[in-house]
Amino acid sequence: MIKQALTDQLGRPMRDLRISVTDRCNFRCSYCMPKEVFGDDYAFLPKQELLTFEEIHRLTELFVSMGVKKIRLTGGEPLLRKGLPELIKLIFSVKGVEDVGLTTNGVLLKKHGQALYDAGLRRLNISLDALDPELFGKLNGRGVSSEHILEQIDYAKALGFSIKVNMVVQKHVNDVEILPMAAYFKERDITLRFIEFMDVGNDNNWSFKKVVTKKEILEKLKTVYTLTPVDKDYFGEVAKRYRYQDSDAQVGFITSVSESFCSSCTRSRLSSDGKFYTCLFATEGFDVRELLRNDWTDTQLLEAIGAVWNGRRDRYSDERTEATAKNRKKIGMSYIGG
Repeated sequence: MIKQALTDQLGRPMRDLRISVTDRCNFRCSYCMPKEVFGDDYAFLPKQELLTFEEIHRLTELFVSMGVKKIRLTGGEPLLRKGLPELIKLIFSVKGVEDVGLTTNGVLLKKHGQALYDAGLRRLNISLDALDPELFGKLNGRGVSSEHILEQIDYAKALGFSIKVNMVVQKHVNDVEILPMAAYFKERDITLRFIEFMDVGNDNNWSFKKVVTKKEILEKLKTVYTLTPVDKDYFGEVAKRYRYQDSDAQVGFITSVSESFCSSCTRSRLSSDGKFYTCLFATEGFDVRELLRNDWTDTQLLEAIGAVWNGRRDRYSDERTEATAKNRKKIGMSYIGG
């Protein structure tokens, strides 16, 4: 397959593909799938509307031929998708894939971790927003204790997985957990990443007042720790990383609100039903599944996908205001993945 050099209207290459494998989740986190919206009778996508593993494999080959090197599997909660290890094997079979990761809430890691590892997966991002069991149970909307997730993390680390823990920080909600989380994961040499509360989707009642910025978090950490900035490993790396002076452990910051990284964003996204999105804050996607199921050739698909990326001008985080956050109809995080 001929490799095409793709850049968008702002000169950004396409290097990362995030693939949502399901829109379902076993949590109801308020910033993603609030239970007031995603109730017990919520209609998730039927199986026939999801991309099949064969379709995902074919699209992975196409995206890699256009410059993608890193794949991340997301959801919803990806471990709810049956047969996921088989998909991971298919993705690793694509020549040119340099890295595959998976983002999960961790609930089902003991059930599926060994099979995922045997399939070749080595990197996990695990979401955990608090150590306090009661607070975490409230935040996830299902009463699941943080202790359960910590056990899953220990299990995954023992298997040999490289782990990063993601914490979405909200002011007056879980910001009291910043230092306890830092201490816990520093001691275990696991990278903790603080994520600024973002206005993804339309259901989380976002406002600037609820954001705890990187600067605020860093100042709090520096009351206890000495931190040294770490250089980026590659163009398009999102996290701003710091190393503890007395340890090899690191913390990272995802600063979409206070320090936008739109100018170096190399991420493309596929929803579980085959829509191609060029931004986490997109309002609409390009229906690739329809083209696949209407027997378009690889050449036709490459031209269509390439045209979407070539026309990309997204820089939402540069332009965000209270008004755009409130009035712009954005795709939901649970549908597109984080």
